[in-house]
Amino acid sequence: MKVIFIPSRLSGTIAAPPSKSMAHRMLICGGLSPGKISTINGISDSEDVTATLRCLEALGASYEKNDSIVTIKGTDIRKSMPKTALRCNESGSTLRFFLPLCLLSGNVASLVGTKKLFSRPLSVYETICKEQNLLYQQMENGVFVKGKISAGEYKIPGNISSQFITGLLFALPLCENDSMIRIIPPIESRSYLDLTIEALTAFGIEIIWSDDKTLFIKGNQTYSPADVSVEGDYSNTAFFAALSAFGHNVNITGLSENSHQGDKAYIQFFELLSKGTPTIHIGNCPDLGPVLMAVAAAKHGAVFTGTKRLKIKESDRGAAMAEELAKFGVAVTVREDSIVVYPIQFHAPTEMLYGHNDHRIVMALSTLLCFTGGEIEGAEAVKKSLPEYFDLMRSLGADFTVCNQEGGEK
Repeated sequence: MKVIFIPSRLSGTIAAPPSKSMAHRMLICGGLSPGKISTINGISDSEDVTATLRCLEALGASYEKNDSIVTIKGTDIRKSMPKTALRCNESGSTLRFFLPLCLLSGNVASLVGTKKLFSRPLSVYETICKEQNLLYQQMENGVFVKGKISAGEYKIPGNISSQFITGLLFALPLCENDSMIRIIPPIESRSYLDLTIEALTAFGIEIIWSDDKTLFIKGNQTYSPADVSVEGDYSNTAFFAALSAFGHNVNITGLSENSHQGDKAYIQFFELLSKGTPTIHIGNCPDLGPVLMAVAAAKHGAVFTGTKRLKIKESDRGAAMAEELAKFGVAVTVREDSIVVYPIQFHAPTEMLYGHNDHRIVMALSTLLCFTGGEIEGAEAVKKSLPEYFDLMRSLGADFTVCNQEGGEK
């Protein structure tokens, strides 16, 4: 899908989309409440969240979705015998959250997805399975696991994705004995662990920080049903908030000032980028990388540190943004754990932009195109997290034409 932008001035008010991160977590907690019904309000039709719902269904939970409300009847995951593969599509959260859950019944389970998804690291779980003599057999687009994960002490590096720790936090409370997760510093993306604990607490599971790098998980717990609402999402809201950096007048409602979401940091980061050429550490909020690079490109440049995990997202986000920003006259240096943006001679793009099959790349570049005009191919990637993205942009006054694959307009 190609989108052709004409420079326009945006204004208006939108409600923040629901948090994809919390949606995953609350749906899983509801799905693990055996035989009970939970109601979760604020569930989008994004491809990632849909993947989580289908994986829960494969493990024995059932659900109904009415607009943004999901009612889900949970299952005893320890007795699950999945007859079909758990289809994770391209959702790293879904894959990493469900893999340890599939190691609670002792029965064989397969998790499948795209080749790109399975090119992203899973070594933490592979090591655990090897140490506990559990089956772990990975292919280019899937993995087979079998066996029962054991309670005990786990040591997990803190500078990799927090999704591995979250996956264990879902599973270990259902083991018979107590467990402990020792996180090896430095700890990045701790805010996502706080979101996980918040969701678990809402569904009756107790997780305790013994100290600033140790989590205690009592065993033999039971998930309880809950009626909850998903809070507004700072991650996707950042792309709309960035419009204000270019003189647009966009207001956003429905965000909690008390949220644990690490991407809330965009508020201060956009201010820094508007005033000068800052050095910003994004190790705790790597999903902001593309939009921060976009704003830096059109402003005064910036140095971003803690960027190494951008390489293992839906695309190599640092390299992808460097390639596309060059079309705006912007030079970018991508190093192992830092990125420098030099706005040498920012101008409207001289050629077609590409989305790199990455929702956050598409939205970051679209923010610039509202300002400069231009075309972007592969814009359908927004369906992964925010399928209504272009509808929301149009409601704010963005002027663009969407062309489908056959070349027609809509």
